[in-house]
Amino acid sequence: MFDVITIGSVKRDAFFEAPKFQTIPWKKTPSKKAIVLPLGEKLEVDSIYFTIGGNSANAAVAFSRLGFDTACAGKTGDDPGGREIRRRLNGEGVDTNLITKTDELPTGYSVLLLKDGERTILGYHGASGLFNISDFYLKRLKAKWWYLSLSGESTRFLGKLIAFARKNKISVAFNPSGYHLKHYPKEILKNLKDISFLILNEEEAAILTGLPFSKERQVFKKLDALMPGIVAVTNGAKGVTVSDGKLIYRAPAFRENKLVDRTGAGDAFGSGFTAGLIKSGGDVKYAIRLASANATSVVEHVGATEGTLKISDFWKPRWNNLKIRTEKV
Repeated sequence: MFDVITIGSVKRDAFFEAPKFQTIPWKKTPSKKAIVLPLGEKLEVDSIYFTIGGNSANAAVAFSRLGFDTACAGKTGDDPGGREIRRRLNGEGVDTNLITKTDELPTGYSVLLLKDGERTILGYHGASGLFNISDFYLKRLKAKWWYLSLSGESTRFLGKLIAFARKNKISVAFNPSGYHLKHYPKEILKNLKDISFLILNEEEAAILTGLPFSKERQVFKKLDALMPGIVAVTNGAKGVTVSDGKLIYRAPAFRENKLVDRTGAGDAFGSGFTAGLIKSGGDVKYAIRLASANATSVVEHVGATEGTLKISDFWKPRWNNLKIRTEKV
């Protein structure tokens, strides 16, 4: 039996870095900026980098590097991209026998335009969007933990997956996709009673609860009432707020040495937190520290997995101290 199975998207990522990309003010984005690409012209880039991506693949690398027997479940095309994903994951010690393939669509792909540590993503779900539980027997998914992030067709099977996890005593860490939150929030709320760890950002928490995150106490009160597990709400570089139903934990993020690329920071935090809970037997402060360290290390590298920590990296003095405040719920 695996320690952890990650279930969700697997993709190929292509990074194009060009500091000379022009930006303009744009209020509709979190950065308040937008990249301008002149139509009909050819632009030179300074560097390119190809790697793997997708929630399931990113988290699988993290769990494997942190010492867990890990399998990755997802779907690729029957093409070179899919084979490269398997090769890279196998090289990380991740079992890929739960990654199915199809000839209906090619492997999912993202092109990421990098500028000053921020990125614009051009995404194509491809085969990853066709992934669902009919691709394999559920019995093959038995594990101690699942790390779940569903998109596309797979969002429709959350109920069946959670029922199987409950029956087989599988602990579930859940990081809902934006698509899932937008189209099936009621289904997510209904299944929170069987979730051990829920990871959201502030915008997602507001969407799921129907409350602005400015009413933080009410947001956590609603989520705590619906689930017995732990809820973490992140706010990028500003840190995270966590509730275990008894205490609220507030922590800043570790300061990065140099911001290179924010891609995969959310997956790094969620998988790092889950790994921390498992390793420590439920110590929330330990989980916050491991999650923040993992996310910080990831944003210091190009790609969603290149900076992922090994457990020996986490023992370095850099990650020893993080000021975590607590208060009663």
